[in-house]
Parts: sequence; structure tokens; C-alpha cells
Amino acid sequence: MSDTRTATLTQTLGLRDVVLYFITAGVNLQWLATAAAAGPSSLVVWIIGAFAMFMPLGVCTVFLAARYPEQGGLYVWTKRAFGPFAGFVTGWTYWTCNLPYFPGVLYFAAGSSLYLLGPSPTEPLQGTPTFYIAFAVGGLAFATALNVYGLEIGKWLNNVGAYARGLAIALLLVIGAVAWARFGSATEISWHSLRPSLSLQDLIFWAALAFAWGGPESASFMGGEIRDARRTIPRALALAAPVIMGMYLAGTVSVLVAVPSSDTNALNGVMEAISHASVRLGLGFLTPIAAILIVLTCLGSAGAWIGSVARIPFVAGIDNFLPKAFGRLHPRYGSPAAALIVQAVIAMLLAVLGQAGTTVKGAYDVLISLMVIAQMIPFLFLFAAAIRLSGGAAQPGDLRIPGGRTTIVLAAVLGLFTTTASIVLSVVPRPDDPDKIMSVVKVIGMTGVMLAAGIAVYALGTARARRAALQGAA
Repeated sequence: MSDTRTATLTQTLGLRDVVLYFITAGVNLQWLATAAAAGPSSLVVWIIGAFAMFMPLGVCTVFLAARYPEQGGLYVWTKRAFGPFAGFVTGWTYWTCNLPYFPGVLYFAAGSSLYLLGPSPTEPLQGTPTFYIAFAVGGLAFATALNVYGLEIGKWLNNVGAYARGLAIALLLVIGAVAWARFGSATEISWHSLRPSLSLQDLIFWAALAFAWGGPESASFMGGEIRDARRTIPRALALAAPVIMGMYLAGTVSVLVAVPSSDTNALNGVMEAISHASVRLGLGFLTPIAAILIVLTCLGSAGAWIGSVARIPFVAGIDNFLPKAFGRLHPRYGSPAAALIVQAVIAMLLAVLGQAGTTVKGAYDVLISLMVIAQMIPFLFLFAAAIRLSGGAAQPGDLRIPGGRTTIVLAAVLGLFTTTASIVLSVVPRPDDPDKIMSVVKVIGMTGVMLAAGIAVYALGTARARRAALQGAA
């Protein structure tokens, strides 16, 4: 990988920025609704997910980020461990997994925005596909534009998203606590209800929460723009991790307290909980405030991931697998503008394709399944790379991890098991899906198309590099 282009990137992100980035990228309020819809047992599943996915990702990421802190993160690590093809496929699948994530999180924001005018959702727009698509496209354009101006500007959307997320969850917690004190819990929370079920429906939900714990690996893609990345990334993750877990657990409890789990849906569950509880407490004016905070939270999440994963096609452009325009920085703002704009356009197309022939909720479920599968594929490479690269003598800059290589290998093996199980379960359609066969075809078909497109791009890039080498030799 060339160092000349990446060296021009400005190191603008300090410890506070990276902590807020991890919180913004790591906590998505949509998962609170997904968890609450599954009932109180989701609280135990959150804890299992933290140990089965978040911890292995954290251990492997901080080790690899300290040893190889350069721009490109997961792409570079896999390339070092298994060669250019594995590196490219890893980077490509990680990049493509985020393409359906962008419209997915903005669909959640669109559902929340329906409460801006009061405690009840705006009826003409509720369940209207055109509104959700238009909101997703507009949000993508806004977040992409800020990132084109560079992380010096784009980071403010990330930071605002983190603060809005904290305020939204604080509001949810306060409303939930007061509602519990006055009316009791709307959902029965007992030792029996906390016991996780192994039914197929609940196992599908487990896969979604495994995806929710992703995020520790993402900041490494911006290693060239983080001041003292070797020390900053591990410290920031250590500070952000307990905040992330606390937000997920406390937020889920608050939704369960406010609304019966049987009445909660994954798309509007958080706003339903806030609206329902605030009306019962005579505080209906809080609903629009919460809606604003959640919309800002989702825009911040989209902005954080848009800016982070655009560095993958940027590095691939430097390596000549993609057209050279992807590897160029904007002459004024120093951002990978071509990569940012292209990924926004593709994400907009996925928003339209995911909606085709189904309801708003059906489109949302398809986007979630696409996200989970496409992200879990590069995690297989990440954990395998951690096992391979952790061997040999210690290197300057290595982070001291208790237990050394044994801890890294055990964490990676656990991560591999969780990742594989999540991929298998994500193919299974939800029990309430109106067209299960179509959903499976969409998930498998669109995943296959993204993988085939990546292999084709790699083959074309390799052929282009060979021709250039032959012309140079001649």
C-alpha cells in the first residue's frame, strides 16, 4: 500500500472525538426497539452478545490497530495476513455491508420523524414507502456532503449525534423510571421472562443483536486521521465500551417498562415507548423533543459510518483495484470525495430496491439481513487475521494484552463461532414477513450480486495492473 497519498491526510481526531465516534457508531437506538420487541430475555442476550461479539472484536481490534495503525484498518490487516485478494474481498464486503445500513438507519429516523408534530405519528405518511425513501435519500445526501468537506467538518455531525443519543436515552430512562414508579412495568420482568428462548424466531433476533455489537473495528479505517492512533484507539474504546453497554441495557429496560413487548415493533418502538409513557404522564410535549433527538442520532450514525467506510474504496483506489479517482483526495477539503459520492449513490439505489414489492417494515427487515450478512463476512477475515498476525515476536508499538497471544486466539475463535452462526440465521426470514420466499431471494441475491461485483472489480483491477506493468517494462 502506498504511503504517499495517505500521508497527506490530516490527523484531526483526538481522544474525545474518537470516544464520541465509538458511541455514535456503536449505539443505534433502532436496536433498543428490536430488543424490546423480543421481550425481557433480550437483556440477557445483550450481555451474551457483549461477551460473544463485542469483547472478541475489541480484543482483536486493539491488538491489530496498535501493531498496524495505518489508514485502511481491516482491509490492511487482512491483506497482510492472507494477501491482496483476501484484503480486497474483506474491504469490499465491509464497505457493501454499510451500504444497506445507511438507508436502514435513516428508515428508523424517518419513522421517528413522524412524531415531530405530536404524540401520534403523522397518519398520511405512516407506512408510505415514498416518504421513507425520500427521507433516506435526503439524509444520505446531507451526511455525505458534510463528509466531503472533510472530517474537520464532518466530525461535528458525529459528535452532535453522540450528544443527541445520550440525551435521547436519558429522556427515555427518566420517562421510563417515572412511568414505572406511577404505573408499574407495562411488560412483566421476572426470572422466568428473562430466560432466553431457543426458538427460531428468537435465534434470528440473536443474529441482529450480534450485528448491533459491531463498531470497535470501524475507527481503524481512519487511522491516518487519528492523532497517535496506537494509543488513542484502545483508550477511546475502553472509555466508550461501558457507556455503550449501559445505553443498550438501560434503554431496552425503559422501552419494556413503557410499552408491552407484544405491542413493540422494530421500526418505531423507541418513539412509541416515549410517546405512550409521556402521554400517560401528561407530558406529551416531550414526544416531539425526543423525535428531534432521535433523528439527530440517526443522522450522526449515518455520518459516522459514511465517513469511516469511504476510506475503504479510497485505499482500494490507491492500490489500483478501483479507478484512480477513488484514491485521490479533494484538492481543497482533503477528503476522499469520489468514494463518498459513489457510496451515497449506491446506498440510495439500495433504498429503492429494498422497498420493491414489499411493505415499509418488509423493506426494513431485508436491509437489516443484508447488513448482518455483509458485515459478518469481513469479521470472519478479521478474526482469522488476528490469529495469524498475533504469532511471532513482539513488535514496537504492540499493545500489552493480558494473556498475550492466547487471549487473542481465544477471543478470535469465539468471534468466529458467533459470526458464522449469525450469517446462517440472517438468511432465515422473519415469521411475520408477508412474502418469505421473496425475502430470502432478495437477501441471498443481493448479497451474491455484491460479492460478484467485488470479485469482478478485483479481476479488472488486477488485469489493469498487469497491462500497466507490461507497458512499463516495454
